[in-house]
Amino acid sequence: MHNANVVSWTTIITGYAQNGDLDNALRLFNEMPQRTVVSWNVMIAAYIQNGIINEGYKLFKKIPQPNVVSWNAIITGYAQNELGEKALEIFKQMQLAGVKPNSVTIASILPACMKMRALELGMEIHRATLESGLVSDAVVVNTLIAMYTKCGSIQKAREMFDKMPTQNVVSWNAMIAGYAQNGLPAKALEIFAQKQQIDVQSDQFTFATVLLVCVKMGALEQGMEIHQKIIESGYMEDVVVATALIDMYAKCGAIQKACNLFERMPQRNTVSWNAIIVGLAQNGFLYEALNLFKEMPQQDAVSWTTLISAYAQNGLVGKALEMFKQMQLAGVQPNSTTFASILPACAKFGDLGQGMQIHQKIIESEFLSDIVVANALIDMYAKCGRIQRARNLFDKVHNANLVSWTTMIAGYALHGDSKHAFELFELMGHSGSDPDDVSFVCVLFACSHAGLVDEGCKYFNLMIESYCIMATIDHYVCIVDLLGRAGYLEEAFNFIIKMPIKPDVVVWVCLLGACRSHINIGLGEFVATLLFELDSKNAAPDVLLSNMYAGEGRWGDVQKVRKLMEDRGIKKMPGCSWIEVHKTIHVFCVGDRSHPQTQEIYAKLEDLSWQMKTEGYMPDKRHALNDVEEEEKELFLCHHSEKLAIVFGLLNTSTGTTIRVFKNLRVCGDCHTATKFISKIVAREIVVRDSSRFHHFKHGQCSCGDYW
Repeated sequence: MHNANVVSWTTIITGYAQNGDLDNALRLFNEMPQRTVVSWNVMIAAYIQNGIINEGYKLFKKIPQPNVVSWNAIITGYAQNELGEKALEIFKQMQLAGVKPNSVTIASILPACMKMRALELGMEIHRATLESGLVSDAVVVNTLIAMYTKCGSIQKAREMFDKMPTQNVVSWNAMIAGYAQNGLPAKALEIFAQKQQIDVQSDQFTFATVLLVCVKMGALEQGMEIHQKIIESGYMEDVVVATALIDMYAKCGAIQKACNLFERMPQRNTVSWNAIIVGLAQNGFLYEALNLFKEMPQQDAVSWTTLISAYAQNGLVGKALEMFKQMQLAGVQPNSTTFASILPACAKFGDLGQGMQIHQKIIESEFLSDIVVANALIDMYAKCGRIQRARNLFDKVHNANLVSWTTMIAGYALHGDSKHAFELFELMGHSGSDPDDVSFVCVLFACSHAGLVDEGCKYFNLMIESYCIMATIDHYVCIVDLLGRAGYLEEAFNFIIKMPIKPDVVVWVCLLGACRSHINIGLGEFVATLLFELDSKNAAPDVLLSNMYAGEGRWGDVQKVRKLMEDRGIKKMPGCSWIEVHKTIHVFCVGDRSHPQTQEIYAKLEDLSWQMKTEGYMPDKRHALNDVEEEEKELFLCHHSEKLAIVFGLLNTSTGTTIRVFKNLRVCGDCHTATKFISKIVAREIVVRDSSRFHHFKHGQCSCGDYW
């Protein structure tokens, strides 16, 4: 064109820019004989749309007189790319330049405040809207309401909502979501009911939000009423709303209703499939969940993660790990939730090898910076016996949150390292992270397992008096355990009687366990009677009472207790121990002779028993719980599962290697003594994790100081 004007140039530049051809757009822009602010804005928008924000900003700074559109373009670019601080910085520059924001500016900058939870900055922007006369703009007001709710100022949001001359569906949705997000689900349902009374039409977001509120409250009845409103509003065909309904029914326990809805859905998406699979899995229908998973047109990371998490939470650790391997073979990349779900399975089973492989996968997938994943890794290493490795990871976490601190404190407590647990607890306070109720449970646990009665009472009082945290049943259990382990049985009993909340089964079992340790049969019988009345199907009191009688040689009473258990159909959980050698888990039960290396194991055990006796070991026959001859009692003790696992480890690992054994029950006193002798004889560190804590045996000593 010989007579091309500014409009022609701008049009062709826009065409190139919209088609992603930035090179030609920039070439023509540079050749343009006369540029207007519009042409500058076109190029800035092109850079931003292609994700080249910094180049767009460089161009923005060259505009002789940027208008509000120019400012909006660069603010929006930074805000949409989660660079909120930069967006807010430019907004301030805009104000200093004397350019008044419009509704687009406000709608662009407020999400940055929401993301950063920057309430003060949000209020500053609110003042700017008042000065610019934008407070009557419905879009601006709705965005301000959303900002206040996201930043936790629900009262301010409600004030703005109430002042609106006319609230539209977006306004109502913002308030419903705001109450739900700020832990006020009942208020969210209340405002939804108010909306229904004035006949404001609900949309898919309204229904999806209020159904989520029902899930949080477990409000099945209200959910069913909302289901009827959805039918009346004609939204049952909407896949988002139908999926939210399925999720509500499943999570409120009405799994059959959820399944019926799913079957009737004319159109399903991946979210719908995942909702019903999650529902089935969380309600214990793992077989049905797996079958539906197999029917799914295309399994994604969410559906795989759902099953992995369900198996792990239901104690099917091996199945969870198997699903994780299948997921990778299927070419589906794990996400952060997958890693956070599978690592607890490794922790529970003590599968350090698998946990370390997953750690490597996390590094390769670049999820190590995800705080949830990092916390799960710290927990896995602590529970798999590698407390120092857990601490090394913790020290490298740049964005440590309360969960990070609490997880590490819990790790030290589990290992009986009260010194480091207390140090970290103090450091947490100095770092700006105030402890919560879970943090105090962890530090009280550390006191209990170290016999630090005075310190435990001090922390308990500190929690209530200084932090105003109301004690829960978990805190009371810790104090009963603390007193009971130290032999203060009467004090523990009186503490329970004076508790302001009703003691549950766990509290009484804790005291009964202390009666067993300190051989107080009178109190033990009384507590066992109370427990029978509370829960006649619980095996723990019968087992503890039976063991108490056996330790004192009262075999007639042992038989009575066992007969009562048999009559009530109660079975004692069999003790078992396991050890990982060369990436394979080997499981042993008491007297186990099923292992291919049985002959070698028992021969080595017999040899060790002889060496132990020459060192001064005397079998503690009180822990032989069968009415047999003394020689047979010694054999029973010799063949306990942890001893078999330890010997297997000695036979199949090189000299100097640490032996790591896991047991599903509490280690008995005889095995504890024997393992100290073994560690000295073989000059190896032996780590045993029982149902309560870790024991690190080395040079004939245990980290617990014989207090567990």
